Amino acid sequence: MSASPLTYTFLGPEGTFTEAALMQVPGAAEATRIPSSTVNAALDMVRNGSADAAMVPIENSVEGGVTATLDAIATGQELRIIREALVPISFVLVARPGVAISDIRKVSTHGHAWAQCRLWVGDNIPEAEYIPGSSTAAAAMGLLADGAHYDAAICAPLVAAEQPGLNVLAENIGDNPGAVTRFVLVSRPGVLPERTGADKTTVVVPLPEDRPGALMEILDQFATRGVNLSRIESRPTGQYLGHYFFSIDADGHVEDARVGDALSGLHRISPATRFLGSYGRADAQPPVVAPHTSDQAFRSAHAWVGDILRGESAAPGQGFASSPSA
Repeated sequence: MSASPLTYTFLGPEGTFTEAALMQVPGAAEATRIPSSTVNAALDMVRNGSADAAMVPIENSVEGGVTATLDAIATGQELRIIREALVPISFVLVARPGVAISDIRKVSTHGHAWAQCRLWVGDNIPEAEYIPGSSTAAAAMGLLADGAHYDAAICAPLVAAEQPGLNVLAENIGDNPGAVTRFVLVSRPGVLPERTGADKTTVVVPLPEDRPGALMEILDQFATRGVNLSRIESRPTGQYLGHYFFSIDADGHVEDARVGDALSGLHRISPATRFLGSYGRADAQPPVVAPHTSDQAFRSAHAWVGDILRGESAAPGQGFASSPSA
């Protein structure tokens, strides 16, 4: 008996970069795919069981973290990141037939897209007013609706290609041609993805108290164990001014001794630490691990302490050589 097909949701509508990220997931083409209007709506579908997993943006190489996602997965019912995907980002300027660049007074798109095209807009349509859109695709399709209150939209080339009622006025308008957005596939807690040797672990760490050295104490848990951090961002908890949590990506899997030990240290310092997942890196880039932070080094160290506690003769270290005879 075949398993039931999976249901995925993603930040919609159809044709967004998020859907392109979802299509990198094996089997996504055959799965049920449901667009969601917001990141919160997508994650709520996972939490209430309407979807098996949600693909949402979490980081952009130009603008940094996607705050809507960072905040939504840091609170509420626990979720797990089980996969990441990287999508190169390019933008086009579209409008209805008959509209020229010189006619544009208002442009709509998602905030991150606008931030990545500001220089081009300033050089080519400097008088244009920005109208926020829920997504690049929604902004483009809004042009086709009766009573559209803006003249043009910035969107992905795929959206323009699939909408015959839109004309492309300019291509490759992004200020950074190498822009990439990172997306994560989020599910309910379950069995963790197996470690691949090129993994990433994401955690949320509330600052236990605002005092000198509090952040350093958190970072030391990783530094002393040789765990590299590829991303760390502070976000307000919303409780009161000056109260923050830190969203952190660390190189490695929780099954790696150095990572698991670091997380144990974090929990001692900040018991409200939230584990968001260990999963394979999209770029398959393995971390550089120093010999003294390898799994074997941790096993040897634990065995040495175990020998001491059992009253056995502990194996001597290799750090001292015999003194030469006089």
